[in-house]
Amino acid sequence: MPTVQTVIVTARFDDLLRFYTELFGGTQVSRVPDEGPAFFVGLRVGDSEIGFVSDTGVGTGPAGRLLLSVDVPDVDALLPQVEALGGTVLGPPNDMPWGQRVAHVQDPDGNTVNLTRPIG
Repeated sequence: MPTVQTVIVTARFDDLLRFYTELFGGTQVSRVPDEGPAFFVGLRVGDSEIGFVSDTGVGTGPAGRLLLSVDVPDVDALLPQVEALGGTVLGPPNDMPWGQRVAHVQDPDGNTVNLTRPIG
């Protein structure tokens, strides 16, 4: 069975690692190379994995074509942490008709992230 891993290429490598580690409790599961400055780090977040590649030649700002959706225990409680970790809250959380509470945020690199949790 195939496995899909999201990998974000970023010039703000350390900022993104901190954001995803601290906001979502990510734990490092892989690193290349093992020592010295990292080129790649994989984080386990819940039962998923997200990777980060360091590339100082890429730009920053909204990608517009990628949306990460992360199920969290409490959408509202995470919003103050988003900004403290260098992200941006794009609006207040909303209860959606399909049964989720959702808040739209951006990570420090401008990637859109939906914070979600089921209602009820």
